[in-house]
Amino acid sequence: MSASTVVTRFAPSPTGFLHIGGARTALFNWLFARHHGGRYLLRIDDTDKARSTGEAIDAILDGLAWLDISGDGEPHFQSEYETRHAEIAHQLLDAGHAYRCYVTPEELAKRREAAQAERRPFRITSEWRDCADVPPSPDSPNVIRIKAPRDGEAVIDDLVQGSVTVSNHEIDDFVLLRSDGTPTYMLAVVVDDHDMGVTHVIRGDDHLNNAFRQLCIIRAMSWPEPTYAHIPLIHGPDGAKLSKRHGALGVDAYRDELGILPEALNNYLLRLGWGHCDDEIIGREQAVQWFDLDHVGKSPSRFDLKKLENLNGNYLRQADDARLTALVAERRGGLDGGDLALLERAMPELKARAKDLNELAAAADFLFVSRPIALEPAAAALLEGDARSNLSRIHSALVALGDWTHDSTEAALKATAEEAGLKLGKLAQPLRAALTGKTTSPGIFDVLVLLGQGESLARIEDQMMEQA
Repeated sequence: MSASTVVTRFAPSPTGFLHIGGARTALFNWLFARHHGGRYLLRIDDTDKARSTGEAIDAILDGLAWLDISGDGEPHFQSEYETRHAEIAHQLLDAGHAYRCYVTPEELAKRREAAQAERRPFRITSEWRDCADVPPSPDSPNVIRIKAPRDGEAVIDDLVQGSVTVSNHEIDDFVLLRSDGTPTYMLAVVVDDHDMGVTHVIRGDDHLNNAFRQLCIIRAMSWPEPTYAHIPLIHGPDGAKLSKRHGALGVDAYRDELGILPEALNNYLLRLGWGHCDDEIIGREQAVQWFDLDHVGKSPSRFDLKKLENLNGNYLRQADDARLTALVAERRGGLDGGDLALLERAMPELKARAKDLNELAAAADFLFVSRPIALEPAAAALLEGDARSNLSRIHSALVALGDWTHDSTEAALKATAEEAGLKLGKLAQPLRAALTGKTTSPGIFDVLVLLGQGESLARIEDQMMEQA
Protein backbone atom coordinates (compact mmCIF):
# COMPACT_ATOMS: atom_id res chain seq x y z
CA MET A 1 0.00 0.00 0.00
CA SER A 2 1.44 3.35 -0.99
CA ALA A 3 1.77 5.57 2.06
CA SER A 4 1.11 8.73 0.06
CA THR A 5 -2.33 7.51 -1.08
CA VAL A 6 -3.93 6.76 2.28
CA VAL A 7 -6.56 9.31 3.34
CA THR A 8 -9.11 8.53 6.04
CA ARG A 9 -11.85 10.66 7.54
CA PHE A 10 -14.06 10.87 10.60
CA ALA A 11 -17.43 12.40 9.76
CA PRO A 12 -19.71 12.84 12.79
CA SER A 13 -23.16 14.41 12.62
CA PRO A 14 -23.32 17.31 15.12
CA THR A 15 -26.64 16.37 16.66
CA GLY A 16 -25.20 15.48 20.09
CA PHE A 17 -22.05 14.77 22.05
CA LEU A 18 -19.08 12.73 20.83
CA HIS A 19 -20.08 9.28 22.06
CA ILE A 20 -17.84 6.30 22.74
CA GLY A 21 -18.58 4.58 19.43
CA GLY A 22 -17.75 7.73 17.49
CA ALA A 23 -14.55 8.24 19.44
CA ARG A 24 -13.43 4.69 18.63
CA THR A 25 -14.19 5.22 14.94
CA ALA A 26 -12.15 8.42 14.98
CA LEU A 27 -9.28 6.64 16.74
CA PHE A 28 -9.24 3.77 14.22
CA ASN A 29 -9.19 6.26 11.33
CA TRP A 30 -6.40 8.25 12.99
CA LEU A 31 -4.31 5.16 13.70
CA PHE A 32 -4.76 3.69 10.20
CA ALA A 33 -3.68 6.95 8.58
CA ARG A 34 -0.70 7.35 10.91
CA HIS A 35 0.35 3.71 10.45
CA HIS A 36 0.48 4.21 6.68
CA GLY A 37 1.93 7.71 6.81
CA GLY A 38 -1.24 9.14 5.31
CA ARG A 39 -3.73 11.86 6.25
CA TYR A 40 -6.66 11.80 8.65
CA LEU A 41 -9.38 14.37 7.98
CA LEU A 42 -12.30 15.62 10.02
CA ARG A 43 -15.61 16.42 8.39
CA ILE A 44 -18.69 17.69 10.19
CA ASP A 45 -21.70 16.19 8.42
CA ASP A 46 -24.14 18.97 9.24
CA THR A 47 -26.68 18.50 6.45
CA ASP A 48 -29.41 17.93 9.05
CA LYS A 49 -29.84 21.63 9.79
CA ALA A 50 -32.81 21.13 12.08
CA ARG A 51 -30.84 18.94 14.51
CA SER A 52 -27.25 20.18 14.06
CA THR A 53 -26.11 22.61 16.75
CA GLY A 54 -23.07 24.74 17.43
CA GLU A 55 -22.95 23.29 20.94
CA ALA A 56 -22.65 19.77 19.52
CA ILE A 57 -19.91 20.85 17.11
CA ASP A 58 -17.96 22.39 20.00
CA ALA A 59 -18.39 19.21 22.06
CA ILE A 60 -17.12 17.03 19.20
CA LEU A 61 -14.09 19.24 18.53
CA ASP A 62 -13.33 19.46 22.26
CA GLY A 63 -13.58 15.68 22.72
CA LEU A 64 -11.31 14.95 19.76
CA ALA A 65 -8.77 17.52 20.95
CA TRP A 66 -8.76 15.98 24.45
CA LEU A 67 -8.10 12.55 22.95
CA ASP A 68 -5.44 14.13 20.71
CA ILE A 69 -7.03 12.81 17.52
CA SER A 70 -8.10 16.06 15.88
CA GLY A 71 -8.02 16.06 12.09
CA ASP A 72 -5.12 17.13 9.92
CA GLY A 73 -5.97 20.67 8.90
CA GLU A 74 -9.20 22.55 9.49
CA PRO A 75 -12.50 20.68 9.73
CA HIS A 76 -14.57 20.36 6.56
CA PHE A 77 -18.18 21.48 7.13
CA GLN A 78 -20.51 19.66 4.78
CA SER A 79 -23.13 22.41 4.78
CA GLU A 80 -20.66 24.80 3.12
CA TYR A 81 -20.59 22.70 -0.05
CA GLU A 82 -24.27 22.43 -0.94
CA THR A 83 -23.73 24.10 -4.31
CA ARG A 84 -21.12 21.47 -5.20
CA HIS A 85 -23.44 18.66 -4.10
CA ALA A 86 -26.30 20.03 -6.19
CA GLU A 87 -23.94 20.38 -9.16
CA ILE A 88 -23.21 16.63 -9.08
CA ALA A 89 -26.93 15.82 -8.81
CA HIS A 90 -27.55 17.81 -11.98
CA GLN A 91 -24.61 16.14 -13.72
CA LEU A 92 -26.14 12.77 -12.93
CA LEU A 93 -29.50 14.06 -14.19
CA ASP A 94 -28.02 15.30 -17.45
CA ALA A 95 -26.15 12.00 -17.98
CA GLY A 96 -29.32 9.95 -17.54
CA HIS A 97 -28.20 8.42 -14.22
CA ALA A 98 -30.88 10.33 -12.28
CA TYR A 99 -34.37 11.64 -12.91
CA ARG A 100 -36.87 14.14 -11.63
CA CYS A 101 -39.61 12.52 -9.60
CA TYR A 102 -42.95 14.25 -9.07
CA VAL A 103 -44.52 11.67 -6.77
CA THR A 104 -45.88 13.64 -3.82
CA PRO A 105 -45.06 12.86 -0.18
CA GLU A 106 -48.73 12.02 0.36
CA GLU A 107 -48.69 9.47 -2.45
CA LEU A 108 -45.48 7.94 -1.09
CA ALA A 109 -47.08 7.62 2.33
CA LYS A 110 -50.05 5.75 0.81
CA ARG A 111 -47.73 3.37 -1.03
CA ARG A 112 -45.75 2.74 2.14
CA GLU A 113 -48.94 1.99 4.09
CA ALA A 114 -50.07 -0.42 1.37
CA ALA A 115 -46.74 -2.28 1.51
CA GLN A 116 -47.04 -2.58 5.29
CA ALA A 117 -50.60 -3.89 4.98
CA GLU A 118 -49.42 -6.50 2.48
CA ARG A 119 -46.37 -7.29 4.64
CA ARG A 120 -43.89 -6.71 1.85
CA PRO A 121 -40.75 -4.54 1.79
CA PHE A 122 -41.38 -1.00 0.64
CA ARG A 123 -39.12 0.21 -2.17
CA ILE A 124 -39.60 3.28 -4.27
CA THR A 125 -40.98 2.46 -7.70
CA SER A 126 -41.47 5.77 -9.45
CA GLU A 127 -43.39 6.06 -12.68
CA TRP A 128 -41.13 9.01 -13.51
CA ARG A 129 -37.98 6.87 -13.74
CA ASP A 130 -38.23 6.27 -17.50
CA CYS A 131 -40.71 9.01 -18.29
CA ALA A 132 -40.06 12.08 -20.42
CA ASP A 133 -39.05 14.94 -18.15
CA VAL A 134 -42.38 16.77 -18.45
CA PRO A 135 -43.81 17.98 -15.12
CA PRO A 136 -47.51 17.69 -14.31
CA SER A 137 -47.52 21.50 -14.22
CA PRO A 138 -44.79 24.14 -14.61
CA ASP A 139 -44.43 24.69 -10.85
CA SER A 140 -44.79 21.09 -9.69
CA PRO A 141 -42.43 20.29 -6.80
CA ASN A 142 -40.01 17.47 -7.48
CA VAL A 143 -36.97 15.68 -6.18
CA ILE A 144 -34.01 14.26 -8.07
CA ARG A 145 -33.60 10.52 -7.59
CA ILE A 146 -30.72 8.26 -8.52
CA LYS A 147 -31.53 5.73 -11.23
CA ALA A 148 -30.24 2.72 -9.33
CA PRO A 149 -29.32 -0.39 -11.37
CA ARG A 150 -32.10 -2.97 -11.48
CA ASP A 151 -30.15 -6.04 -12.58
CA GLY A 152 -27.14 -7.91 -11.28
CA GLU A 153 -25.49 -7.45 -7.94
CA ALA A 154 -22.98 -5.27 -6.16
CA VAL A 155 -20.00 -6.62 -4.26
CA ILE A 156 -17.90 -4.90 -1.61
CA ASP A 157 -14.63 -6.43 -0.46
CA ASP A 158 -14.74 -5.00 3.04
CA LEU A 159 -11.51 -5.02 5.04
CA VAL A 160 -13.40 -6.09 8.17
CA GLN A 161 -16.57 -7.82 6.98
CA GLY A 162 -14.99 -9.63 4.03
CA SER A 163 -16.80 -9.98 0.70
CA VAL A 164 -20.40 -8.75 0.94
CA THR A 165 -22.89 -9.07 -1.92
CA VAL A 166 -26.25 -7.33 -2.40
CA SER A 167 -28.66 -7.78 -5.28
CA ASN A 168 -29.21 -4.50 -7.09
CA HIS A 169 -32.99 -4.93 -7.06
CA GLU A 170 -32.84 -4.36 -3.29
CA ILE A 171 -31.55 -0.82 -3.76
CA ASP A 172 -34.27 1.74 -4.41
CA ASP A 173 -34.07 5.02 -6.27
CA PHE A 174 -33.17 7.17 -3.30
CA VAL A 175 -33.35 10.96 -3.31
CA LEU A 176 -30.25 12.99 -4.22
CA LEU A 177 -31.73 16.48 -4.16
CA ARG A 178 -34.81 17.45 -2.18
CA SER A 179 -37.64 19.52 -3.56
CA ASP A 180 -36.17 22.64 -1.95
CA GLY A 181 -32.88 22.06 -3.79
CA THR A 182 -30.90 20.89 -0.76
CA PRO A 183 -28.76 17.73 -1.02
CA THR A 184 -29.44 14.61 1.00
CA TYR A 185 -26.88 13.06 3.31
CA MET A 186 -26.38 10.16 0.89
CA LEU A 187 -25.29 12.46 -1.93
CA ALA A 188 -23.24 14.85 0.21
CA VAL A 189 -21.19 12.04 1.78
CA VAL A 190 -20.18 10.62 -1.59
CA VAL A 191 -19.28 13.98 -3.11
CA ASP A 192 -17.29 15.08 -0.07
CA ASP A 193 -15.41 11.79 0.20
CA HIS A 194 -14.43 12.10 -3.45
CA ASP A 195 -13.47 15.77 -3.30
CA MET A 196 -11.46 15.23 -0.08
CA GLY A 197 -9.56 12.37 -1.71
CA VAL A 198 -10.70 9.80 0.86
CA THR A 199 -9.25 6.39 0.02
CA HIS A 200 -10.44 4.38 3.03
CA VAL A 201 -13.89 4.71 4.60
CA ILE A 202 -13.64 3.27 8.12
CA ARG A 203 -16.94 3.51 10.00
CA GLY A 204 -19.54 1.56 11.96
CA ASP A 205 -21.17 -1.45 10.35
CA ASP A 206 -24.55 0.24 10.67
CA HIS A 207 -23.42 2.09 7.51
CA LEU A 208 -22.76 -1.07 5.50
CA ASN A 209 -26.10 -0.86 3.68
CA ASN A 210 -25.39 2.79 2.88
CA ALA A 211 -22.17 1.77 1.15
CA PHE A 212 -24.11 -0.09 -1.55
CA ARG A 213 -26.36 2.91 -2.12
CA GLN A 214 -23.41 5.26 -2.25
CA LEU A 215 -21.70 3.02 -4.81
CA CYS A 216 -24.57 3.80 -7.18
CA ILE A 217 -23.45 7.43 -7.24
CA ILE A 218 -19.74 6.64 -7.33
CA ARG A 219 -20.06 4.25 -10.28
CA ALA A 220 -22.43 6.54 -12.16
CA MET A 221 -19.82 9.31 -11.88
CA SER A 222 -16.98 6.88 -12.79
CA TRP A 223 -15.14 7.94 -9.65
CA PRO A 224 -12.54 5.77 -7.86
CA GLU A 225 -14.20 3.54 -5.29
CA PRO A 226 -12.90 3.88 -1.73
CA THR A 227 -11.83 0.85 0.26
CA TYR A 228 -14.43 0.11 2.92
CA ALA A 229 -13.96 -1.16 6.47
CA HIS A 230 -17.15 -1.44 8.51
CA ILE A 231 -16.47 -1.95 12.21
CA PRO A 232 -18.95 -3.83 14.45
CA LEU A 233 -20.80 -1.68 16.94
CA ILE A 234 -20.12 -1.58 20.67
CA HIS A 235 -22.55 -3.42 22.94
CA GLY A 236 -23.12 -3.27 26.66
CA PRO A 237 -21.95 -6.01 29.07
CA ASP A 238 -25.30 -7.77 28.57
CA GLY A 239 -24.82 -8.01 24.80
CA ALA A 240 -27.50 -5.43 24.00
CA LYS A 241 -26.79 -2.33 21.95
CA LEU A 242 -24.81 0.15 24.03
CA SER A 243 -27.03 2.79 25.61
CA LYS A 244 -27.09 5.23 28.48
CA ARG A 245 -28.20 2.51 30.89
CA HIS A 246 -24.85 0.82 30.26
CA GLY A 247 -22.96 4.03 31.06
CA ALA A 248 -22.68 5.16 27.43
CA LEU A 249 -21.80 8.77 28.07
CA GLY A 250 -20.27 11.48 25.95
CA VAL A 251 -16.48 11.58 25.87
CA ASP A 252 -16.60 14.80 27.91
CA ALA A 253 -18.38 12.95 30.73
CA TYR A 254 -15.61 10.35 30.96
CA ARG A 255 -13.21 13.23 31.44
CA ASP A 256 -15.25 15.60 33.62
CA GLU A 257 -17.51 13.27 35.61
CA LEU A 258 -15.59 9.99 35.78
CA GLY A 259 -12.05 11.38 35.93
CA ILE A 260 -10.61 9.25 33.13
CA LEU A 261 -7.30 10.17 31.50
CA PRO A 262 -7.30 10.53 27.69
CA GLU A 263 -4.49 8.02 27.20
CA ALA A 264 -6.45 5.45 29.21
CA LEU A 265 -9.61 5.99 27.17
CA ASN A 266 -7.62 5.77 23.92
CA ASN A 267 -6.02 2.53 25.06
CA TYR A 268 -9.37 1.09 26.11
CA LEU A 269 -11.08 2.06 22.85
CA LEU A 270 -8.20 0.57 20.87
CA ARG A 271 -8.67 -2.79 22.60
CA LEU A 272 -12.46 -2.60 22.13
CA GLY A 273 -12.68 -4.71 19.01
CA TRP A 274 -9.00 -4.85 18.07
CA GLY A 275 -6.15 -6.80 19.59
CA HIS A 276 -2.46 -7.50 19.37
CA CYS A 277 -1.56 -10.83 21.01
CA ASP A 278 -2.33 -10.54 24.72
CA ASP A 279 -1.11 -6.97 25.09
CA GLU A 280 -3.39 -4.80 27.22
CA ILE A 281 -1.33 -1.68 27.93
CA ILE A 282 -0.53 -0.17 24.54
CA GLY A 283 0.94 3.31 24.29
CA ARG A 284 0.37 5.63 21.35
CA GLU A 285 3.64 5.00 19.50
CA GLN A 286 3.18 1.26 19.80
CA ALA A 287 -0.44 1.52 18.67
CA VAL A 288 0.57 3.39 15.51
CA GLN A 289 3.21 0.77 14.77
CA TRP A 290 0.92 -2.22 15.34
CA PHE A 291 -2.49 -1.04 14.15
CA ASP A 292 -4.08 -2.67 11.14
CA LEU A 293 -7.59 -3.65 10.12
CA ASP A 294 -6.83 -7.36 9.83
CA HIS A 295 -7.19 -7.75 13.59
CA VAL A 296 -10.49 -5.91 13.97
CA GLY A 297 -13.06 -8.47 15.05
CA LYS A 298 -16.29 -9.11 13.17
CA SER A 299 -18.41 -9.46 16.32
CA PRO A 300 -19.62 -6.56 18.46
CA SER A 301 -17.32 -5.75 21.37
CA ARG A 302 -18.66 -5.30 24.90
CA PHE A 303 -18.11 -2.14 26.88
CA ASP A 304 -17.00 -2.73 30.48
CA LEU A 305 -16.65 0.33 32.70
CA LYS A 306 -14.75 -1.63 35.37
CA LYS A 307 -12.07 -2.60 32.87
CA LEU A 308 -11.76 1.02 31.78
CA GLU A 309 -11.37 2.12 35.41
CA ASN A 310 -8.71 -0.53 36.07
CA LEU A 311 -6.82 0.54 32.97
CA ASN A 312 -7.14 4.16 34.03
CA GLY A 313 -5.61 3.32 37.41
CA ASN A 314 -2.59 1.91 35.61
CA TYR A 315 -2.18 5.11 33.61
CA LEU A 316 -2.61 7.24 36.74
CA ARG A 317 0.29 5.45 38.38
CA GLN A 318 2.45 6.11 35.33
CA ALA A 319 1.41 9.75 34.90
CA ASP A 320 3.67 12.71 35.64
CA ASP A 321 3.12 14.05 39.16
CA ALA A 322 3.07 17.70 38.08
CA ARG A 323 0.41 16.96 35.47
CA LEU A 324 -1.77 15.10 37.96
CA THR A 325 -1.30 17.90 40.47
CA ALA A 326 -2.66 20.41 37.96
CA LEU A 327 -5.63 18.16 37.12
CA VAL A 328 -6.52 17.57 40.78
CA ALA A 329 -6.09 21.27 41.61
CA GLU A 330 -8.52 22.11 38.79
CA ARG A 331 -11.07 19.68 40.26
CA ARG A 332 -10.68 21.39 43.63
CA GLY A 333 -11.32 24.80 42.11
CA GLY A 334 -7.67 25.88 42.21
CA LEU A 335 -4.88 25.88 44.82
CA ASP A 336 -2.26 28.45 45.77
CA GLY A 337 1.46 27.93 45.39
CA GLY A 338 2.11 26.37 48.77
CA ASP A 339 -0.79 23.96 48.53
CA LEU A 340 0.20 23.04 44.97
CA ALA A 341 3.69 22.17 46.14
CA LEU A 342 2.27 20.07 49.01
CA LEU A 343 -0.07 18.25 46.63
CA GLU A 344 2.75 17.45 44.24
CA ARG A 345 4.88 16.09 47.09
CA ALA A 346 1.97 13.86 48.10
CA MET A 347 1.19 12.70 44.57
CA PRO A 348 3.46 9.60 44.45
CA GLU A 349 1.58 8.18 47.44
CA LEU A 350 -1.88 9.39 46.42
CA LYS A 351 -1.85 8.04 42.87
CA ALA A 352 -0.76 4.58 43.98
CA ARG A 353 -4.25 3.87 45.34
CA ALA A 354 -6.60 5.74 42.97
CA LYS A 355 -8.36 4.49 39.85
CA ASP A 356 -9.57 7.90 38.62
CA LEU A 357 -9.07 11.63 39.16
CA ASN A 358 -12.12 11.83 41.43
CA GLU A 359 -10.62 9.29 43.82
CA LEU A 360 -7.29 11.08 43.56
CA ALA A 361 -8.86 14.41 44.48
CA ALA A 362 -10.80 12.84 47.36
CA ALA A 363 -7.65 11.14 48.66
CA ALA A 364 -5.95 14.54 48.83
CA ASP A 365 -8.70 16.08 50.97
CA PHE A 366 -6.88 15.45 54.25
CA LEU A 367 -4.05 17.75 53.17
CA PHE A 368 -6.25 20.83 52.97
CA VAL A 369 -9.06 20.47 55.52
CA SER A 370 -9.25 22.94 58.37
CA ARG A 371 -9.05 21.89 62.02
CA PRO A 372 -10.85 20.42 63.74
CA ILE A 373 -11.34 17.98 60.89
CA ALA A 374 -14.62 16.16 60.34
CA LEU A 375 -14.54 12.40 60.76
CA GLU A 376 -16.26 9.91 58.52
CA PRO A 377 -18.51 7.59 60.59
CA ALA A 378 -16.16 4.62 60.09
CA ALA A 379 -13.19 6.77 61.15
CA ALA A 380 -15.05 8.02 64.24
CA ALA A 381 -15.65 4.39 65.23
CA LEU A 382 -11.88 3.83 65.26
CA LEU A 383 -11.58 6.45 68.01
CA GLU A 384 -13.95 4.74 70.44
CA GLY A 385 -12.97 2.78 73.52
CA ASP A 386 -9.31 3.10 74.53
CA ALA A 387 -8.28 4.57 71.14
CA ARG A 388 -7.90 8.10 72.48
CA SER A 389 -5.73 6.87 75.34
CA ASN A 390 -3.50 5.36 72.70
CA LEU A 391 -3.49 8.70 70.89
CA SER A 392 -2.05 10.24 74.06
CA ARG A 393 0.78 7.69 74.00
CA ILE A 394 1.42 8.48 70.33
CA HIS A 395 1.40 12.21 70.99
CA SER A 396 3.93 11.88 73.81
CA ALA A 397 6.26 9.90 71.55
CA LEU A 398 5.94 12.19 68.54
CA VAL A 399 6.17 15.50 70.36
CA ALA A 400 9.63 14.52 71.59
CA LEU A 401 11.00 13.97 68.09
CA GLY A 402 13.55 16.45 66.87
CA ASP A 403 13.87 14.83 63.46
CA TRP A 404 10.53 14.51 61.63
CA THR A 405 10.98 11.91 58.89
CA HIS A 406 9.33 8.74 57.68
CA ASP A 407 11.90 6.60 59.50
CA SER A 408 11.90 8.55 62.74
CA THR A 409 8.10 8.61 63.05
CA GLU A 410 7.93 4.91 62.21
CA ALA A 411 10.54 4.08 64.85
CA ALA A 412 8.70 6.18 67.47
CA LEU A 413 5.37 4.52 66.76
CA LYS A 414 6.81 1.01 66.80
CA ALA A 415 8.57 1.70 70.12
CA THR A 416 5.32 3.02 71.58
CA ALA A 417 3.41 -0.06 70.43
CA GLU A 418 6.03 -2.39 71.88
CA GLU A 419 6.06 -0.56 75.20
CA ALA A 420 2.26 -0.74 75.45
CA GLY A 421 2.20 -4.39 74.37
CA LEU A 422 0.08 -3.57 71.32
CA LYS A 423 0.23 -4.45 67.66
CA LEU A 424 1.23 -1.54 65.47
CA GLY A 425 -2.21 -1.49 63.83
CA LYS A 426 -3.88 -0.69 67.15
CA LEU A 427 -2.02 2.61 67.09
CA ALA A 428 -1.91 3.26 63.34
CA GLN A 429 -5.67 2.95 62.78
CA PRO A 430 -6.82 5.59 65.30
CA LEU A 431 -3.86 7.76 64.27
CA ARG A 432 -5.01 7.63 60.64
CA ALA A 433 -8.54 8.57 61.71
CA ALA A 434 -7.26 11.51 63.74
CA LEU A 435 -4.97 12.78 60.97
CA THR A 436 -7.20 12.30 57.93
CA GLY A 437 -10.77 11.77 59.14
CA LYS A 438 -10.86 8.63 56.98
CA THR A 439 -10.12 4.93 57.30
CA THR A 440 -7.95 4.83 54.19
CA SER A 441 -5.05 7.05 53.23
CA PRO A 442 -1.48 6.90 52.03
CA GLY A 443 0.92 5.16 54.40
CA ILE A 444 0.53 6.62 57.87
CA PHE A 445 4.18 7.69 58.11
CA ASP A 446 3.91 9.44 54.74
CA VAL A 447 0.84 11.23 56.08
CA LEU A 448 2.77 12.42 59.12
CA VAL A 449 5.61 13.75 56.98
CA LEU A 450 3.28 15.46 54.49
CA LEU A 451 1.29 17.21 57.23
CA GLY A 452 4.39 18.18 59.18
CA GLN A 453 5.02 17.91 62.90
CA GLY A 454 3.00 20.93 63.97
CA GLU A 455 -0.17 20.10 62.03
CA SER A 456 0.04 16.40 62.88
CA LEU A 457 0.35 17.02 66.61
CA ALA A 458 -2.45 19.59 66.52
CA ARG A 459 -4.84 17.14 64.82
CA ILE A 460 -3.97 14.47 67.38
CA GLU A 461 -4.57 16.96 70.19
CA ASP A 462 -8.00 17.84 68.77
CA GLN A 463 -9.07 14.22 69.18
CA MET A 464 -7.47 13.92 72.60
CA MET A 465 -9.54 16.92 73.68
CA GLU A 466 -12.70 15.20 72.41
CA GLN A 467 -12.04 12.57 75.07
CA ALA A 468 -11.73 15.18 77.76
